[in-house]
Amino acid sequence: MNFETENIEFKSQFTEEIYKEVIAFANTDGGIVYVGIDNDGNVIGLTDVDNEYVRITNGIRDAIMPDVTMFVRFTVQENKVVRITVSEGTNKPYYLKGKGLKPSGVYVRQGTSSVPASLELIRRMIKESDGDTFEENRSLEQELTFDAAKKAFKLYGVEFSPEKYSALGITHKKDEIYTNLALILSDQCSHTTKIAVFSDDACTVFRDSKEFGGSIFKQFKDAVNYLALCNKTSSVIKGVVRTDKQDYPEEAIREALLNAIVHRDYSFSGSIIINVTDHRMEFISLGGLLPSLSPDDIRSGISQPRNKNLAEVFHRLRLIESYGTGIRRIFNLYSGCPEQPQIEVTTNTFKMVLPNMNAVSVAEPNSVSAVTPQMQKVLDYIKANSQITEKEISKLLGLKKTRTFTVTKQMRDLGLIKVIGRGESKYYTTK
Repeated sequence: MNFETENIEFKSQFTEEIYKEVIAFANTDGGIVYVGIDNDGNVIGLTDVDNEYVRITNGIRDAIMPDVTMFVRFTVQENKVVRITVSEGTNKPYYLKGKGLKPSGVYVRQGTSSVPASLELIRRMIKESDGDTFEENRSLEQELTFDAAKKAFKLYGVEFSPEKYSALGITHKKDEIYTNLALILSDQCSHTTKIAVFSDDACTVFRDSKEFGGSIFKQFKDAVNYLALCNKTSSVIKGVVRTDKQDYPEEAIREALLNAIVHRDYSFSGSIIINVTDHRMEFISLGGLLPSLSPDDIRSGISQPRNKNLAEVFHRLRLIESYGTGIRRIFNLYSGCPEQPQIEVTTNTFKMVLPNMNAVSVAEPNSVSAVTPQMQKVLDYIKANSQITEKEISKLLGLKKTRTFTVTKQMRDLGLIKVIGRGESKYYTTK
């Protein structure tokens, strides 16, 4: 063979360019690098084969991450040429240790050249090697610091040290490289939390807005403090007794925010959105519900965490008690309120809506016993047919699925109907 191909590369002497060739072959379909043959295929040979051989083997071992040596074989040929046989690796992407997991450090083979990989290709290789669990995949950003995380762990009396990183899921078990969980917890976290305060219920006229970045521990602290400023206190005086009542239970705000942080899908680049009006707070996180879960399941305390390692970190710090209890606690805090919290789900979003308890009590003092015309239609239908399904309610009232759920939830809270069965067999009847 006297010419280069997709799987053969010639180098007249040792240079650090050899590392790029080895990386490209390991990231693609494998290949052979001949050191001691020029670009025209002429055998030149190495002057000091033993010395060059040591430099080549040590350099490939030290300059490439993760460890690629198990996929590389070295042979010193009689013509003083070092043959480097590279097999396709199983822990892609391989990259230059000094450059990191970015195009300048990751190479693939295209034709007879080794070229930088695109970010999209790097992400795909990580996903194929590590699996489809985002928090466990290797982070593209490896220059991470954990100042906010250290403060949070210290505050809650839990040890945080490099020796604990693997157990926490902060480093990849295969090669101790930082995972996406590490990126989320780090000061370099690219995700943010946005809070907007509106003067209208349609959320079109801004009063104020904030965006909090950095580690999600810092975002949690900053967001809680800012929302506390939005949580006004109203006073009612009866005789000589004064009663102070906040717009929202502090614990409900905390649990709704924690739910958004712990269970959102971090493979989306968007922010957690919190909208505040005079009548409600909306906590919107990306990712929707995991398959097979419904809003009813969530309210019942059933939980299937999307980010298991992240949830475990927050559990260790006692920020959450156990999976699924936060949502139930929110509804318990509103047990005596005429208007209940709402859960709204789309394919890619999860929204928790907290009513302003003071606004509800002022605007709707008799709503607890009010039967709306829509509710009466449902009751009349049940009276005539003994039962009704959600699809029948949606068709009867001309409502979409989310609004239909809201109506049935209100009727259940008022004791007007009860639910029988689950899934496709579920229907409603009067109590």
